[in-house]
Amino acid sequence: MTKAVFPGSFDPLTNGHLDIINRASRLFDHLVVVVGYNNQKKSWIDVNKRVDLIQRSVDRLTNVSVLSTTGLIVDLMEQIDAQVIIRGVRNTNDFDAEKSLANFNRQLGSDIDTVLIPTTTNFESLSSTRVRELYHFKKSVKNYVPQPVFDFINEKRGLDEK
Repeated sequence: MTKAVFPGSFDPLTNGHLDIINRASRLFDHLVVVVGYNNQKKSWIDVNKRVDLIQRSVDRLTNVSVLSTTGLIVDLMEQIDAQVIIRGVRNTNDFDAEKSLANFNRQLGSDIDTVLIPTTTNFESLSSTRVRELYHFKKSVKNYVPQPVFDFINEKRGLDEK
């Protein structure tokens, strides 16, 4: 069984992330979405809530699970017997950064491979940072996040937007 991990902060999960999850889930027997937690950074959404929102967004995908970690992804991969890291790339800048990170992760765990999945064209400019910016300026994020995330953001904002 080939197990892959898709690590990220997912703060919040976007439709671009969901697209990568959907596509990666067709390539591997099991995909684990891993929410990274960095206690030196201030998160917009609590890590446990992010895990919950992702689980609700992928509940129809029977070979996808979600968990969080505070450690190195390569250590977690060893614990759960995963072989592949999934990364989405939007542009050449992402590609260069992800290639460097893939090489570093391979040095840490020689059995670890990284698969880069190009983002679908309509998600190339989408990022969690842009979603947070839209929220800050009181703009709708409906077209950019899965429904559970959208509902949570509206609750956070105190709106009842459909």
